[in-house]
Amino acid sequence: MEQYIVTGMSCAACSAHVEKAVSKVPGVTACSVSLLTNSMGVEGTASAQEIILAVEKAGYGASKKESGKTGRERGASAFKEDALKKSAQEAERAMKWRLAISIGFLIPLMYISMHHMFYEWFGLPVPSFIKAAFHGNENALAFGFAQFLLLLPILYVNQKYFKAGFRALFRGNPNMDSLIAIGASAAVIYGCFAIFRIGYGLGHGDMALVEQYAMDIYFESAGTILTLITVGKYLETKSKGKTSAAITKLMDLSPKTAVVLREDGSEEQIPTEEVKRGDVFLVRPGSLVPVDGLVLEGNSSVDESAITGESIPVEKSAGDKVVSATVNKAGALKCRAEKVGEDTTLSQIIRLVEEAGASKAPIARLADKIAGVFVPVVIGIALLATAIWLISGAGFEFAMSVGIAVLVISCPCALGLATPVAIMVGTGVGAKYGVLIKSGEALQEAKNVDTVVLDKTGTVTEGKPRVTDVFDYSGKEEETVCLAAALEKPSEHPLSEAVVGYAGELGLELPEVTEFQAVFGKGIQGKIDGVQYYAGNRKFLEEKSVFLTPEQEERIEKLAEEGKTPLLFGKTGCLLTAIIAVADTVKESSAEAIRQLQQMHIQTIMLTGDNKKTAEAVRKKLGIQEVIAEVLPGEKEEKIRALKEQGRKVAMIGDGINDAPALASADVGIAIGAGTDVAMESADIILMKSDLRDAVTAIRLSKAVIRNIKENLFWAFFYNSIGIPLAAGVLYPLFGLKLNPMFGAAAMSLSSVCVVTNALRLRNFKETPKAAAQNGKFKNKPKEEKQMTKTIIIEGMSCGHCTARVQKALEALDGITAVTMSLEQKTADISLSKEITNELLTKTITDAGYEVVEIR
Repeated sequence: MEQYIVTGMSCAACSAHVEKAVSKVPGVTACSVSLLTNSMGVEGTASAQEIILAVEKAGYGASKKESGKTGRERGASAFKEDALKKSAQEAERAMKWRLAISIGFLIPLMYISMHHMFYEWFGLPVPSFIKAAFHGNENALAFGFAQFLLLLPILYVNQKYFKAGFRALFRGNPNMDSLIAIGASAAVIYGCFAIFRIGYGLGHGDMALVEQYAMDIYFESAGTILTLITVGKYLETKSKGKTSAAITKLMDLSPKTAVVLREDGSEEQIPTEEVKRGDVFLVRPGSLVPVDGLVLEGNSSVDESAITGESIPVEKSAGDKVVSATVNKAGALKCRAEKVGEDTTLSQIIRLVEEAGASKAPIARLADKIAGVFVPVVIGIALLATAIWLISGAGFEFAMSVGIAVLVISCPCALGLATPVAIMVGTGVGAKYGVLIKSGEALQEAKNVDTVVLDKTGTVTEGKPRVTDVFDYSGKEEETVCLAAALEKPSEHPLSEAVVGYAGELGLELPEVTEFQAVFGKGIQGKIDGVQYYAGNRKFLEEKSVFLTPEQEERIEKLAEEGKTPLLFGKTGCLLTAIIAVADTVKESSAEAIRQLQQMHIQTIMLTGDNKKTAEAVRKKLGIQEVIAEVLPGEKEEKIRALKEQGRKVAMIGDGINDAPALASADVGIAIGAGTDVAMESADIILMKSDLRDAVTAIRLSKAVIRNIKENLFWAFFYNSIGIPLAAGVLYPLFGLKLNPMFGAAAMSLSSVCVVTNALRLRNFKETPKAAAQNGKFKNKPKEEKQMTKTIIIEGMSCGHCTARVQKALEALDGITAVTMSLEQKTADISLSKEITNELLTKTITDAGYEVVEIR
């Protein structure tokens, strides 16, 4: 969708006219105009010149948002954005001056026009020179002319309403400015007419005529209307500025410069927009990562909270990816640029949030349709009310007052702002918590979801096999793991990588394997220090004369039922040495997320290509209500379609390329942030943290935003449905109630401010509470009701092997339920189910070869 900036819009009627004009251009298939962001998205084959011309013919201005790809173009685009930002700031300053001048002249205008009321009603003293100059019928002409002079500066600084309003009226597209212009002009013209009638009365000695028209000068009404509307516009502008605070914060995160390493080894600091793909750049401690890239050299921890919302820094080393706008906490990194300019993760997030904020939810269509005809209908009601009161015998000034009140109380702005401000704030809040919502339609659809379909691998589970259990029968577990990992190392099987990775976590040095051989579909074999070892499935080891006890056979069956893959290790003519269970482990957040979804009365279904036994084991562990296993990639979309045909509102959560069709087919597609680009393109919502609990946050946020929109629409409809009849004098014959035009203008301004302020309440939305997860090893430990924690500062740790040794030593102590190591902070955070003395902790770490500095 091509994006345009639209200028000159002041209310929902304006955006409706622009949308209507552009939609008529040949080749345009879809058009969405946002009053809040003064932007327009257009789909189709029509050229930019045709679209801009259509907008200009409708009486507004338009320019295309540039998306340059080269460094020079990106720089020009950034310069243009800065110019637009500066222009917006200047417009705000100009509005402040308009407001100050309007109020400055309105106060003496009101004082002169109502000085007799201040004295008679409130007993306030009136200066003698005002009494002398303006009191009494003989001073009526000076009284009226003084008000006119004080009104002129207010008319001058607010001439925009008249220019834009009458231009739109004459083009046949009246808007809110038209209502203000007609109402204020009517008051001014009648006031001028009154001055002439006063002059006529004074010249002919008709003091009754003078007294009549001296009370009917409406200059103060015109001044008050214009001033109050300007007050409302100013407050609305300030409030709307807050709605886009999330985007502004994201833009402010963008690093301004990058340190690039040239071929000759020299370093050069250049603007970030000039970094090209393939450039090698340096990130020093405390610096921002300028663009997305791949780490070539160095070790560090990177704070990615600005992008993912995850507060814990992520360890980075050669081969890991870094993301723009994240903070390098410690250690220098040498990286190669992979995504630059508008392709960086930060730029894509900003684009998604902007497009979502500018998009329209289906609930907004009714408001848009009403806003498109609202102003002409209001003008018709004002003329009709004036005519009816004149026909009924009311005075001209009474009838005119009614007409002006109808014009100035009617507020299409409240209707137009009801949806976009809520969507803008909602998507901004989502981005803050790592939930990117692509459109207003997705936001509305998520509210109605009653079924969540989950892909298993990479969504519910980590997507990477890990060692979950070790059952050693030799009495030397560490040695057994070391031998098994050495045997598995030459193999390229994913399960082998899990065993080798586990040995690495323990800091074990693997011996050399000779005569290695892989037997397809069965296992592997090789010699270590001249001894023949075997690893594989049960059938393979039995063929090699490795014996299993009944207890071991039972253990293997139980592991298979739990969805784990048992890897058997042994040597010829001996009993089985060990069983190492490997599985794609369930994410710590999955169980909590599924529980919260079910609390919201949302059915959970797991869709996977895995075998039924493994899928059933995961289902039982997490409490998922239904599982559909052994599904081929092409069948996932069919299953989603079948669920929708049953009348369900389906959200699909996935991460892989094979999930893309299902994500696109679902009512709401939710992609895990660590997934593929194809999956994210097909999805409506992206979870940056790859945490299923964020899907719950997305649904809760959707419900909150739609509820807020309904509140806004109710207020807008209620306000206009009550205000317009009251202004038209419907209640006057029965109760004597008639709305003064000045109060009408105040109410109109207040209605828009109320709608925006209500939407701003969404900024108080909090993400789904997340229970603290244990961060220890895989071994299951009983949970104790009472938990204590200690932090140990350790000297001497220099690598991952060191932290693994310390962690293993601490976990061997009875009473320690979890150990979290930090190489950067040189600390070990331990959770205890019972008291362990500091002396024992110190001795344990000292025996492992390290020094305890402090225990907190």
